[in-house]
Amino acid sequence: MEGCNCGGGCKEVDGHAVNPVPQGMVSVVGTGPGGLDHLTPAAAKAITAADVVVGYRTYLDLIPELLAGKEVISSTMMQEVERCAKVLSLAEAGKRVALVSGGDPGIYAMAGLVLEMAAQRESRLAIEIIPGIAAINGCAARLGAPLMHDFAAISLSDLLTPWEVIAKRLAGAAMADFVIALYNPKSKKRTENIVQAREIILGHRPSSTPVGIVTAATRDDEVITLTTLGAMLEADIGMQSTVIIGNASTFIWNDQMITPRGYAGKYHLDEDKSW
Repeated sequence: MEGCNCGGGCKEVDGHAVNPVPQGMVSVVGTGPGGLDHLTPAAAKAITAADVVVGYRTYLDLIPELLAGKEVISSTMMQEVERCAKVLSLAEAGKRVALVSGGDPGIYAMAGLVLEMAAQRESRLAIEIIPGIAAINGCAARLGAPLMHDFAAISLSDLLTPWEVIAKRLAGAAMADFVIALYNPKSKKRTENIVQAREIILGHRPSSTPVGIVTAATRDDEVITLTTLGAMLEADIGMQSTVIIGNASTFIWNDQMITPRGYAGKYHLDEDKSW
């Protein structure tokens, strides 16, 4: 039929294809670390264009200005599969749906799950991923420049990944002298993983290694802590925290955590040369 590109399900009216159901779409949107100043224009545009906004309640509470007049569906933690199923069903019914993730949706967030479920359903929906400033970027900026050399991001949540696998990755990253960013470091029920993680890393690094901890980056209740690997467990660490552990070269200067890129070994940094 002329004009048909829906892949089936259309009916013919006067020789033209007419899709009986309007074409919906899914935008998986990263809202950044929390503050609206760190929300990208593309993310704001996708949320504004949506008929329905779906997300974890804590993240939706950070963007009330963008939700006015919208149908909003919020849920609690541990309901990720149900959330994605609802999003796909709404879009298949013709809605433009924004699925909100904090940080970047492709880093420990919703992009992978919604695409995995769409593939399982053999969905023909248009699905776009709108990147956001990830926790690792937002927190690093608050600390200074701790990620200037190779780094590894490791989640300490063993809900979906066995602890044995996490421990192996921690040991490998520590032995290879990566800067290490720990996501999901501690929760009310999961208190020992951060303790074990520190012990593993201490097997390869001195206790004096600089550590930066940022909780609720860019939000009103933001807390920034500079400490050491030896003393890091004395700090207040929770699920909204990201812990960045320096490598052998990382140092603290003027309340800034700095990991050298290697320029000092090749250039004279104290020389003021004219352009």
